[in-house]
Amino acid sequence: MSRLLSLVSTWVKDALVQFETALSLDPNPVEAQAALYNKACCHAYQGEPKKAAECLRTALRDYNLKFGTILNDPDLASLRASPEFKELQEEARLGGEDIGYSFRRDLKLISEVQAPFRGVRRFFYVAFSAAAGISLLFTVPRLFRAIKGGDGAPDIWETVGNAGINIGGIIVLVALFFWDNKKEEEQLAQISRNETLSRLPLRLSTNRIVELVQLRDTVRPVILAGKKESVSSALQKAERFRTELLRRGVLLVPVIWGEGRTPQVEKKGFGVSKKAATALPSIGEDFEKRAQSITAKSKLKAEIRFKAEVISLEEWERWIRDQQESEGVTPGEDVYIILRLDGRVRRSGKGMPDWSQIVQELPPMEALLSKLER
Repeated sequence: MSRLLSLVSTWVKDALVQFETALSLDPNPVEAQAALYNKACCHAYQGEPKKAAECLRTALRDYNLKFGTILNDPDLASLRASPEFKELQEEARLGGEDIGYSFRRDLKLISEVQAPFRGVRRFFYVAFSAAAGISLLFTVPRLFRAIKGGDGAPDIWETVGNAGINIGGIIVLVALFFWDNKKEEEQLAQISRNETLSRLPLRLSTNRIVELVQLRDTVRPVILAGKKESVSSALQKAERFRTELLRRGVLLVPVIWGEGRTPQVEKKGFGVSKKAATALPSIGEDFEKRAQSITAKSKLKAEIRFKAEVISLEEWERWIRDQQESEGVTPGEDVYIILRLDGRVRRSGKGMPDWSQIVQELPPMEALLSKLER
């Protein structure tokens, strides 16, 4: 095994030299993007997240690399668990010249679908603010005339009242505009976290490795994150409600803080056997088309049981801690997170869940409410 790892390490170093050479030969944009992306994979394999992130940043900025590709690739799993990836993802969410606008544009499209009237509200905020501002321009001279007094001067209290209404309206409308902007940024951050969540890998009871996105419309994952004793106790209590929870499509996903044993994702490259590479499900358009077929869905349903094992524990922990920070929970506390059938977060809470309450809350899979949730 050590000899194999040494050979793989040597091959990765040679590959880095080749990719660097390719970049020095004035490649076209497609070739440059491929070279930079593969360089990033090599750096991630060597445990160099900073160098990997820089390669990806260049590919995103200069060669139109799609951020979704980074989220999908198991060769970059170690990078996605690092602080450098969190920084890269935040840059991509905010958009800008240093990272490119494509990821933020995609997030905004999803945001507009989820909040279709935000643009209309903003239009009215701007329009009414402009109207109030124009009215104020006419009111100010009248106010000066009212203060000076004399024949034909307008009533001072009426004029002051009109000016106050215009000023107050502008303040309220501008505050609403900025509040809406803040809500949009929070929504974009949540969509970004949901996208990251959808790409986290699991091992089913049949030993098949899937991503959460592949389980959409099929199960309601319940993530149990915390100390080993807390999670184990919650799993034992869940057994008493097993039948009812299964009727509601619940799939338990235990995540134990700081657990030393981290299952490794079989990589698709770097000297791994073809058998190991094909053990992973295809993630691109090919899989999306097959996943839509009734046969593929039925087969996947047959493989799902009551509990799944997380793959790449560091990635899961990082996502859960980000979610805790967004909800004002101290990172590292025991928490549970219930997902909807469409993969979005339904709700979360501190500690471990009350299973009887969850049975009451979640409708059975065949119920109309479950069909509407898909």
